[in-house]
Amino acid sequence: MASFTAKDVMALREQTDAGMLDCKRALTDADGDMQKAAELLRERGIAKAAKRASKVAAEGLVYAYVGGGTGVLIEVNCESDFVAAGEKFVSLVEAVAKLTAEKKPADVETLLALDMGGKTVETFLQEQTGVIGEKISVRRFVCFESAGLIETYIHMGGKRGVMLNFEGAETPETKELAHNVALHVAFSLPRYLAAEDVPAEVVEHEKEILKKEVMNEGKPEAIAEKIVQGRIKKFFEDNCLLEQKYVKDDSVTIKQLIANTAKTTPVSLKEFCCFVRGEGIEKKAEDLSEEVAKQVEAMKK
Repeated sequence: MASFTAKDVMALREQTDAGMLDCKRALTDADGDMQKAAELLRERGIAKAAKRASKVAAEGLVYAYVGGGTGVLIEVNCESDFVAAGEKFVSLVEAVAKLTAEKKPADVETLLALDMGGKTVETFLQEQTGVIGEKISVRRFVCFESAGLIETYIHMGGKRGVMLNFEGAETPETKELAHNVALHVAFSLPRYLAAEDVPAEVVEHEKEILKKEVMNEGKPEAIAEKIVQGRIKKFFEDNCLLEQKYVKDDSVTIKQLIANTAKTTPVSLKEFCCFVRGEGIEKKAEDLSEEVAKQVEAMKK
């Protein structure tokens, strides 16, 4: 049995920046030899991964996978678009997406704990961080299960992705409809499927803003209430997919577009999702000279 203490684990952690559990495993595998344990962590990519943990991963891919009646839309991030376009990173994202479709985890935390060839997804990503040289993280994913038609669309090599779940048989007509709606979603980025899906608190908040806006225009409160009702309809048209005007033909809404196809081939849109890569992630801007200075200083250590 390997002989080492809690202090040894702490010392290895300080030396490598790896997690406590990873340090303990490395010391166990190295029979308590600190130097060998540190080398094991480097070989496994864990020490390098830990040192990149503070980096901002805002690039990467939005990727779609469909198989066995399950569709997955997933965003996996890295630090640069150069790595995101690389074969290793794309293969990694594909492998994680396929596992997600197979196991259907409830959330990212559950996904990271799944077995992937004798190791967890989290450990796999840490190792790949060491191999690829950039921080890699699964940010989010959505799974759709369907007995109908799942349509996906990836825009600009993974910068934006769409997934739709339609009820109804897959025919040339429904496939064309699904593709057109997917293109529309990628362009218009709706937040909700239908007006009834907008949370009541969101609607009330929007009404409050609109009312203040109208009253600031000098309208009496009684008239303002009526104007707000008209403007909230515009809010739904802007934010709800089914209420939006079709980008290729603004004489019809998406709801009408689907209804037109449904006249001959029964079809309805059950749900959708859309991811924009890196949306909401703050990228740390650094002066080039400062970044070079940091790298030079790191080389001295």
